Amino acid sequence: MAEIVGAIFGALGCICGTSTCNCIDQHRNFNDDVDELRRILDSLTSQKQDIESRIQEAEARGGQMVRQQVQEWLKQAEEIQVKLRAFSEKVQGVKWYKRACLDRLVCRKINMVKELLDKGSFPEGLVIERAPARGNIIPTENLVGEISTKEEIWRYLMGDEVGMIGVCGIGGVGKTTIMKNLHNDLQRETRFEKVIWVTVSHPLNVFELQKKIAVAMDQRLQDDEEVKMRAAALMEIMTRVRYVVILDDVWQKFSLKEVGIPDPNVQNGCKVVVTSRSIEVCSYLRCKIVEVKPLSQEESLKLFLDTVGDGVLQVPGLEEILKLIVEECAGLPLAIVVIAGSMRGVDDVNVWRNALTELRDRVRSVKDANDEIFKRLRFSFDRLDSLEVKNCFLYCSFFREDYVFSRRELIECWIDEGLIDGLPSREAACNRGHAIIDRLEKNFLLEKETFRSSTTATIFPSAGAKMHDVVRDMAIIGIGPEFGYMIKTGMNLVELPNEDGWVKDPKKLSLMENNILKVPRGLPPKCLSLSTLILSSNPNLSEIPESFFGEMLALKVLDLSRTAIETLPNSISKLENLSALRLQHCMKLKYLPSLANLRGLKKLDLHEAGIEVVPQGMGMLISLEYLDLLFCQNLKEIPTGILPNLSSLQYLGVCCLQETTIIRNLEEVARLKKLETLECEFDGIQDFNHFVNKFKDFQSAIAYSLGVGTRRYIMGRSKYELVITNCEIGEECVVLPNNLEDLWIIRGINMRSSLNKTVMLEMEANELRQCGVWHSEEIECVVELDSSSSSSLCCPVLDKLELLHLYMLPKLCELVRVEGAATPPHIFSNLKTLTIDYCSGMRKLLPLELQQAFQNLEEIIVLSCEQMEEIIASSDSDASSDKFTFPKLRILCLLALPQLKSICSVKGVMVCDSIEIIRILGCPHLKRIPVQLPLLDNGQPSPPPRLREIEIDEESKEWWESVEWDHKNLLQPFLKYSSYF
Repeated sequence: MAEIVGAIFGALGCICGTSTCNCIDQHRNFNDDVDELRRILDSLTSQKQDIESRIQEAEARGGQMVRQQVQEWLKQAEEIQVKLRAFSEKVQGVKWYKRACLDRLVCRKINMVKELLDKGSFPEGLVIERAPARGNIIPTENLVGEISTKEEIWRYLMGDEVGMIGVCGIGGVGKTTIMKNLHNDLQRETRFEKVIWVTVSHPLNVFELQKKIAVAMDQRLQDDEEVKMRAAALMEIMTRVRYVVILDDVWQKFSLKEVGIPDPNVQNGCKVVVTSRSIEVCSYLRCKIVEVKPLSQEESLKLFLDTVGDGVLQVPGLEEILKLIVEECAGLPLAIVVIAGSMRGVDDVNVWRNALTELRDRVRSVKDANDEIFKRLRFSFDRLDSLEVKNCFLYCSFFREDYVFSRRELIECWIDEGLIDGLPSREAACNRGHAIIDRLEKNFLLEKETFRSSTTATIFPSAGAKMHDVVRDMAIIGIGPEFGYMIKTGMNLVELPNEDGWVKDPKKLSLMENNILKVPRGLPPKCLSLSTLILSSNPNLSEIPESFFGEMLALKVLDLSRTAIETLPNSISKLENLSALRLQHCMKLKYLPSLANLRGLKKLDLHEAGIEVVPQGMGMLISLEYLDLLFCQNLKEIPTGILPNLSSLQYLGVCCLQETTIIRNLEEVARLKKLETLECEFDGIQDFNHFVNKFKDFQSAIAYSLGVGTRRYIMGRSKYELVITNCEIGEECVVLPNNLEDLWIIRGINMRSSLNKTVMLEMEANELRQCGVWHSEEIECVVELDSSSSSSLCCPVLDKLELLHLYMLPKLCELVRVEGAATPPHIFSNLKTLTIDYCSGMRKLLPLELQQAFQNLEEIIVLSCEQMEEIIASSDSDASSDKFTFPKLRILCLLALPQLKSICSVKGVMVCDSIEIIRILGCPHLKRIPVQLPLLDNGQPSPPPRLREIEIDEESKEWWESVEWDHKNLLQPFLKYSSYF
């Protein structure tokens, strides 16, 4: 048949000539060209996603902004994707006689996409540097004693004779605290362009060390290059600036050259500081050794009293006992604060006497230098009031050295382990977890930190914590084995330890963050009591033998997250005591055996796993409390009838990609009486609105985190959250759920000109507290009113709003646009924080007629708005002497506003007696600061009572001299120079 058709077309070509031949060729090529169009569209999608991911990484690091041509390319790519996807669907199955004409159009589309792909290479990079900062201020404790040591190091940093400085001393003596203080002092010193802090830890990983230094330099090295090539690239980067590199907690010998750090010398003016417990390591690096000595008795006593509280001296007979306890701390700051923290609030002399006896008993058994600090820290561990809290503390040592964990992550692990148990709800368990973390922090066994995720799309930092490396060593070496803990985290292992390396009768085993390639057929016989096995973050572990779990009948927690496993062995079905199975980010995982026998399973976490169908027997998991199926891209549905059987479910995470699946599953979800939290992802606005309208009563009963669009960001700032990302909004107005507290729209596509025309802000049933709109080409104002708008009913949602963040909105020109209508006086009346970033069309921030509505404002932050001319819009009369009162304003931050001419009218003043921080950087045309100073009882002006600092650009000292500010001389003590611009 094909031959006949070919012959006919051939004959037609001979009769009709060249044009017919071309037409026939196009007909023949049509299917190939359509396939090519789809393929090249997939390439465009991949390139766009890659660019967006790299931009997110750059934005997360800070210090960089997206190039304008990159933003335009992304917008163009988005438009082409939408149009050509629809086009490729239309040409599917088109009549044969139309194909010749359409083929020419397909070819033009292909060339158009190819041209866009070529433009998307961006050889100059995706981002440009904002004016660089030397580094970030590191939270740290004030020094008590150690002043002479700090001054000695400072002399070497400021002088020319020493390039390498080694700060040595036993663990807990204060090396890191001294260097943190010096690091912060260096931020105010103009000698160096960059101050870099890197925690090295044990074991040394050159690849990771290179990465950390590059990130600190606002650069990125190629992950697929060898260490030597990366070292050469890093060397070239670092030769551009005069820097100080502080390498904290170095355990092993290495050379600067293998990392890519140029040798510091007189010619380049650079410095490298190493802190280490080993003088040998510092000597190998040819450092000038500075040894940190323990505190004197007087200094130790002061630090102890600062921590425990001076009130203890009022207790009769306690002072002498207290001094003896301080003496037993041997001048080690870490031991002093930890022991003092454990005694805070104790005013019974008998308890103090007993504490002294216990501490002396511990110290008398000291055998070596490590033991010296361990025994003192062990005293504080022993004083923890319950086995529950002690086990929670020991679990923290599972994580790698210097790891900052989020509170949520840690508490979830504690719940999985059964360390927090017997409470009526998951919320109650989480509250108990926070109380335990608070207790450990107050006892200085954990340190408060800010958690910033590098593996999820979390936007805002959250509360976190970490273990001091010496405290972790004490937990692993000094205590862990007694409790059956065996910790081999981050040890660069490629296989499980041999039998000689196991602790006796291990109960909890962590092998996370190694490079284990395979596991044996079974664990040693001594592991029969093993209850926890963590093999997560072994990225090349792809197979587990069938017999591996055969003897682990006591196993309760199994974590294989972030591995390359494709299937789980059937023997897992025999683990009838298993209560938590964690398989997050196992994207190659296709098969799970039947879970029907795991009747005690409480947690099944398949977040972003590769499964295509739900595990067999999942409906039998009557004890299941936590089920996460978010971002399982290959999972098309949850079969009807499974969810109602999970009657104990408290948390559910699920993606709703098809409308039929959405409604069927969510109707079943609504019958889960114990459900406390729902995380749900929707593909588009229509499906989301359908959900909101159908399940309003259900939403009111539970906490929720809802996402719409192609890529999910996690804000994590409230119990009721909606995030719309990379989503076509168009004519469909977004319906808000009940009780909504946080609304974030990021890269909304085809939004309307105002927020209230994009989102149904007229709804009354919500509690919106925070709202952010980022990366939108269409938004011109937040609220747009016309003559048909009722001022009494307009946008009640915004009445309770406390935070408004507007970012990268090039067409934004005003907050409220009024055309033939009265401005509602209540709008923004509860707003506390107003942040405007990179809104290049904005000229005036606060409209004069709304000034009274901003009485609750606490923070005004305006950054990089190129056309911003005025913060509070002036009245028509230039001679106006308006008084603008902001009774609660604490922070006024104006950064990189090159056209800013005034904060308010020429003769106007701002009354803000609660002001604490004023930052004005990169505002060269601002001539006057109108903040009015309060008057004392005698009528004399005085600085605002809460004022802490006035920060200006160090390059703008002449500007400060010339700027008008009544009684400016009174403010000189608060002046601080910064290097941000």
